[in-house]
Amino acid sequence: MRFALTSDHTDFAASIDSLLGKADLPAVIRSWNTSDTAPGLTVWERLAETGVTALTIAEEHGGMGADAIDLVVAIEQLGRHAVPGPVAETLAVAPALLAAVAPERLEALAEGALATVAAPPETPFAVDSDAASLTLLVTGNDVSVGTPGSSRQSVDLARKLFEVTAGESLGTIDDAALAAAFDLGALATAAQLQGLGRTMLDVSVEYAKARKQFGRAIGSLQAIKHHLAEVAVAVEMAAPLLHAAAMAVRDGSPTARRDVSAAKVACAEAAYKSSRVALQVHGAIGYTQEHDLSLYLTRTRALLTAWGTPAAHRARVLAAL
Repeated sequence: MRFALTSDHTDFAASIDSLLGKADLPAVIRSWNTSDTAPGLTVWERLAETGVTALTIAEEHGGMGADAIDLVVAIEQLGRHAVPGPVAETLAVAPALLAAVAPERLEALAEGALATVAAPPETPFAVDSDAASLTLLVTGNDVSVGTPGSSRQSVDLARKLFEVTAGESLGTIDDAALAAAFDLGALATAAQLQGLGRTMLDVSVEYAKARKQFGRAIGSLQAIKHHLAEVAVAVEMAAPLLHAAAMAVRDGSPTARRDVSAAKVACAEAAYKSSRVALQVHGAIGYTQEHDLSLYLTRTRALLTAWGTPAAHRARVLAAL
């Protein structure tokens, strides 16, 4: 089985990274934190122009008909830059649900409209309904257009959580399609966490090179080196699990659910470890909202439990084994 990404994948990732690198995402995120979503929506418009929002949508509905590997490659870059908004919901979950119950609504997503999803009890709130053009509510096997209600603040200021009540029913979805949509949400969240883990590692390495104590860079200290090396190992070891899960989803493998859960657990653990070490390396400045590191720390903490808690995914792996 070939796990290495192709040159097309790496070129696609590089183009997204370049686009987002020019967008001053820290400033965009801070605006989103204060409910000023305009700069963030501009970033989403640019992503739509590259085809990111159309990846998993079939060509007959204006999409690209790409597979789960392409999805993971793109979303990891969105995670690296902590792009605000309902990433997993817009790019993975909503397209899967709409393809099953209301394919006529897919064209709007392909063109760049944001969508969010609430699916109690696992996902009781819809993320960023105020910025989304479409909110979906999954109740049992029924998929309906949701009406956002009161909001709750996440640990991540850029993630607002909304209670949702059912509106117009779009139809019912069978168990297999519903499970596949949930797995895509977990896979997309794992890809975001993988990107966040890499970014926090990079930020920590650069800080360790620049920060000096007693006349020497703290990165030259053995203890710092060991912590960063452990993070690098964790992040690198999570990548094959993420790619294998994407391949399993693409190929319709009977182990896909187990593989997605394994990827979610591994990427979450690597990102969490990266966040803890980043705080240790940065010291007190890493706790401040003024430092960009805080944007990645809080996003990581929020995504750890999104689309399935670590405990739930470990239980799925154990049951499969």
